Amino acid sequence: MSREIGVYPGTFDPITNGHLDIVVRSLRLVDHLILAVAVNAGKAPLFSVEERVEMARTEVGDLELSPGKSVEVRPFSNLLMNFAAENQASILIRGLRAVSDFEYEFQMCGMNTRLNPEIETVFLMASEHHQFISSRFVKEIGRLGGDVGSFVPSRISERLRQRFQEEREGNGE
Repeated sequence: MSREIGVYPGTFDPITNGHLDIVVRSLRLVDHLILAVAVNAGKAPLFSVEERVEMARTEVGDLELSPGKSVEVRPFSNLLMNFAAENQASILIRGLRAVSDFEYEFQMCGMNTRLNPEIETVFLMASEHHQFISSRFVKEIGRLGGDVGSFVPSRISERLRQRFQEEREGNGE
């Protein structure tokens, strides 16, 4: 009996409640999900890849999974389609929040299909109460002292608070 393996890639800087919602819903489609944390230095992440992997592992570890379902968190720095193939994945999971996400994801899907037509891309719409959450907005709100507790798990909120405090102290504020 073969297990259906999916890859859910992203920067996850930081992982949000919206990401975790996609993880849980992805497990309706696959037996094993690899949450693939992109190194993605081009986006100038707030947290290192090691920190993002550790935070994601902690949060995913708290999810109640159905019997036979599993999630692992792994970093990657190579071409996504190569990473998926190396891990015997047959499905890429992509979350969509709004129409604005669709155009970029549509182009990415086309390119990925040309690279490896054996791997399908599945789009999951964000749940209605998570549609507006993005890591970028969470960081912006947190950096300005806003409460991000309803957008991210409590441990992530605390990590953000600590990181922004370190930034302020480093800038002499």
